[in-house]
Amino acid sequence: MSLGGLDGEYLLVRAGVAELRTEVTGLRAGGWDGLNVTMPLKVAAAGAADRLTRDAELAGSVNTLARRDGEVVGASTDAGTMAALMAEPRFSRLGTILVLGAGGAAAAMMAGAGPDRHVYVSARRLGKARSLADRHGGEAVSWGTVVPGALLVNATTIGMRGEELPAPVVDAAAAVVDLPYADGVTPLMGRAGMLGLERVGGHEFLVRQAIASFAWWTGIDLDFEDVSAALRKP
Repeated sequence: MSLGGLDGEYLLVRAGVAELRTEVTGLRAGGWDGLNVTMPLKVAAAGAADRLTRDAELAGSVNTLARRDGEVVGASTDAGTMAALMAEPRFSRLGTILVLGAGGAAAAMMAGAGPDRHVYVSARRLGKARSLADRHGGEAVSWGTVVPGALLVNATTIGMRGEELPAPVVDAAAAVVDLPYADGVTPLMGRAGMLGLERVGGHEFLVRQAIASFAWWTGIDLDFEDVSAALRKP
């Protein structure tokens, strides 16, 4: 890729926790200029960094790593992207959020939600939901709990292979942010469209946080529509 005189490559590395630590060591030594990390390694990435940005500290998870003055710094552009969405008129009116999931992505969504909203956390393991809620000042509820009029944020992997969330939970939502991305439309995004809800899907969210990561690495701000159009090209 060549962009404004900047030459580089963006490569896929399949990794577990051990491989992540190896790649972070390589970043620290200058083998990489930056790393992105996806589920389920975002919490491990926070532990592997030398220091964290404020967003990453709040989230307790990291999806973007860079080298700064010989140190590996971890950031959460997930949390920053969520905060930016919550400032938009289509979502800013919503005072209640239901976050599904209790991992690093869910933590980032809670960090980005801001302090002025009531956030419920729901996971299939209620203990994990309680732990996350306690850390971020939210309220844990059992899996399948309906929260009428909430912004529903799916921070699980449900939907990537066509799995469906509990229908009553979806039908009660006022808007949807669906983090999983698939080749087609996820069941949640399809249902939200049928209901006429404001919605942000995994591909849009991925592009937005990727643009933020790229800007943090390079200082170059990319246009959302340009990047989205490039990704749609065969």
